Amino acid sequence: MPNPKEKLPRIARTDDWHTVKQRSLWPEQVTYEMIRPVVLFSETAAERAKETGEPRTSLYRAVERFEQQGMSSLFTPTQKQREDTHRSLPTAIREVIIELKAEFPFLHLREIATICYVRFGRKPSHHTIQRVLAETAPRPNKHRRYPLWAEMTDPAERRLAAIRLHAEGFHIASIATYLGTSRQTIHTTLKRWIEEGVRGLEDKSHAPKHPKRKITLDSMNEIRKLQENPDLGEWRIHAALKDIGIKLSPRTCGRILQLNRQLYGLKGPQKEPHEPKEMPFKASRRHEVWTVDVRYIEDHLLGPDPIYSITIMDNFSRAIISSALSPKQDLTAYLIVLYSAIRLHGAPEALVSDNGSIFKAKQAMRIYELLGIRKKFIKKRQPWMSYIETTFNIQRRMGDFHFKKAKTWEDMRVEHDRWVADYNYQVHWAHRHREDNRHSPAEVLGWVHGKDWTPSNSTGSSTRPALYEH
Repeated sequence: MPNPKEKLPRIARTDDWHTVKQRSLWPEQVTYEMIRPVVLFSETAAERAKETGEPRTSLYRAVERFEQQGMSSLFTPTQKQREDTHRSLPTAIREVIIELKAEFPFLHLREIATICYVRFGRKPSHHTIQRVLAETAPRPNKHRRYPLWAEMTDPAERRLAAIRLHAEGFHIASIATYLGTSRQTIHTTLKRWIEEGVRGLEDKSHAPKHPKRKITLDSMNEIRKLQENPDLGEWRIHAALKDIGIKLSPRTCGRILQLNRQLYGLKGPQKEPHEPKEMPFKASRRHEVWTVDVRYIEDHLLGPDPIYSITIMDNFSRAIISSALSPKQDLTAYLIVLYSAIRLHGAPEALVSDNGSIFKAKQAMRIYELLGIRKKFIKKRQPWMSYIETTFNIQRRMGDFHFKKAKTWEDMRVEHDRWVADYNYQVHWAHRHREDNRHSPAEVLGWVHGKDWTPSNSTGSSTRPALYEH
């Protein structure tokens, strides 16, 4: 190196890169001369790369570092300098490394690095930690931060110790080794802390954890009350309970019914075996086919004569369109029920009944003709062909028990109206497999109406049929 006091010969200024590089004394000076035209004169990195023969990406990175860090970016540490950083570690970090190895001799080097990062925000390499430990004599462990797991009587205290160690960067295996317990115990403790927070520190009951039972004493008592009517089966009990907000499956209701019969000696419904047959008047849409019939209610307190239940139902939805109790089985009573049904729901396409005289009277047949209703009859002595027979069986099970207790005609009508409402709005067996969440007759019937019941005459004016004409 020339003496500064000696006068150097003057050299002509040049931009030739090879000459500039040859005259530069330090690597930092070479880097600066390489990027100077790009930084000062906005020459592109691609152009400068052609002039210098250096990779274009290296020029890009050098310019970017210079713009961000200034002159300090020129002084890039070597690979050896980057690896040999243990001597530059602060004293506090070096002391922590030594203390950790003394108290936790089973800790891995990388785990110690993680703990240092959590505590100081700086993560030395495992090689640096290894050299720090090699340069320092081992220290004896004078005390433990936490006693063993079994020595801590407070469950919250030992779980909190595991949580604190994990928060400092200790691995689950190291925590288990230090506290003298299993890794599964530490894993469960940390999982409970994540899911429950402070509530997960205390011990929990070891009592069996069964799912919440749907069957309660209240629900069993409600079934017992309904069971006073011996004709109600498991499906009707299930529907009645659902109506008051108690959701039990039909099979569950059946088991409770059987239990109550054993405990209280209650009677059950009498089942008669039968084989189902194909129904001849099956409907494919609402108000396509209605069925009408009259049922005799003979077991009551209002006199020796029977009371007649005149009912019209829709075959598709199984909904009761209109129904009324009458002391007489005559045409007038039937036409009143028919008028009520058509006034509220429109006219059906077809009406099915047996061969009763009131259903095929001249006045009734005239009304069917005016309204465009096809009148159909079931075969004689074949009541199974009528859909309404099933409905009357349901009335017998649900309503007859209360009809027997009615002391006045008004009580009979109240019980009859209640039965109609319960039947229409409780889930029906025929609709149990529907996928549109409509399981009661009223839900299936919905808002759909039949045909307009007011026909137009030839002059364009409209007249209502004489439903009460005899």
